[in-house]
Amino acid sequence: MVSQANNAFRFATLSEQGVEWTLKRNCSVTPAQLGYLYASLCILSMGVASVFWLQGATLVLPFAVFELVAVGTAFLVYARHATDHERIRLMRGRLVVEWETAGRSSRCEFAREWVRVEPGASAGQLIEVRGGGRSVQVGRFVRSDLRPVLAREIRQALRGA
Repeated sequence: MVSQANNAFRFATLSEQGVEWTLKRNCSVTPAQLGYLYASLCILSMGVASVFWLQGATLVLPFAVFELVAVGTAFLVYARHATDHERIRLMRGRLVVEWETAGRSSRCEFAREWVRVEPGASAGQLIEVRGGGRSVQVGRFVRSDLRPVLAREIRQALRGA
């Protein structure tokens, strides 16, 4: 029965507890891999800069440090957002929306019978989930042309179809 119901959903995962949508960034490098890459870049760049500094090119070392600080800052910004995600779960009569952005987690729960799922009015807008006087926007990590499909899936699961 689970396999038949699973064909109805493109983004969802079905389990005994309910239906779950996990939406993540498409990142090819983990923060740990990025740290190793940055460490090797620092060693290589400082080694080359030190050789030139010993040869009398004294300005190479400060520019190498400046370069590594700039690249390190860019890597840090990337790494902070590499694990951003949204998780939408429908279980036991509750729709639970959890999201993490730059290491900060948030959560919002809705009663299943009061939830409204509305795709954005125009192309590119996020899906709005609202109920009980609260509202959350989801779908940041889904292509804009697929957001109506995701909204339809959530509405279908809420109806119990």
